[in-house]
Amino acid sequence: MFCPQCGANNADTAAVCVQCGRVLQAGTPATPLNVPGVVMPPAGTTVPNYLVFAILTTVFCCLPTGIPAIIYAAQVNGKLLAGDYAGAQAASNNAKIWCWVSFGIGLFGSLFWILIAGAGMLRHLR
Repeated sequence: MFCPQCGANNADTAAVCVQCGRVLQAGTPATPLNVPGVVMPPAGTTVPNYLVFAILTTVFCCLPTGIPAIIYAAQVNGKLLAGDYAGAQAASNNAKIWCWVSFGIGLFGSLFWILIAGAGMLRHLR
């Protein structure tokens, strides 16, 4: 059987082309196998994008550090669709880091504000 994509000669029972990895038989999943430069994630694994966490920490915690979190979170799914599993994993890790930085700054700022407001209230009670 000849591959319609690259023309390589394959065995008649082959499910994928030995040269380019194209699916040759109907009913099999259309995933690239043995394609140079494409790293497929292990079966059953996902890459979290942290987009909801990024949006919430941007709105409620810290805008300047939340923006990079949203940018990195938005890149994850696009990189997965392009077959860039390593890039998607890196973008996911960066999004998580920026989310936690934003959350930490927001938490510290809130606690600092409560401390200052409490000190002001104590001053007026005297």
